[in-house]
Amino acid sequence: MPEKTPEKSPGKLRPTATQGELSATGLRFGIVVSRFNSFITERLLAGALDALQRAGAAEKQIELVRVPGSLEIPVAAKKLGQSGRCDAIICIGCVIRGETSHFEHVSSEVARGVQIAQLDTGVPMAFCVLTCETLEQAIDRAGLKSGNKGFEAGLAAIEMANLLPKLADNRGSASTNSRKSKPRISRPGKRREK
Repeated sequence: MPEKTPEKSPGKLRPTATQGELSATGLRFGIVVSRFNSFITERLLAGALDALQRAGAAEKQIELVRVPGSLEIPVAAKKLGQSGRCDAIICIGCVIRGETSHFEHVSSEVARGVQIAQLDTGVPMAFCVLTCETLEQAIDRAGLKSGNKGFEAGLAAIEMANLLPKLADNRGSASTNSRKSKPRISRPGKRREK
């Protein structure tokens, strides 16, 4: 009777992870902040600046851009990303639900716009646009009960600014794979041409 080879148990794989460090040394950051709902956005800005400073950033490494409202964040962030002056951008705003559907339109378009901007430019953009039902919820997320989301966005920007160069440097190679060509995966329903 032939010997059976033991199957690998699920959860036993231990792939090498690539991740960014939380050090702002030598990095350049942009912050695009909305003046609308400044009572909240200024607290978020203070949190983001605190994260950058604690990670070793100096004032000269940070470019601050102020825009009228959250809807203007994506275009300013995209222009800043295209300038080549930033390794990461933090986008800060606050949209609070009112009596009309304006909230839904602004919230979804800002999120979509920032996502498109970072994909178009290749510059990571930490999304810190609060979309809250009430002013109390916004206050809680700007430093009270729920912490400061600006601080969290600052940490995300630092980590992504450190991660993306690592991914670019490792293009086309796995950690120990010395193969020159990428392996092809055949997919059901698609035939490979020879």
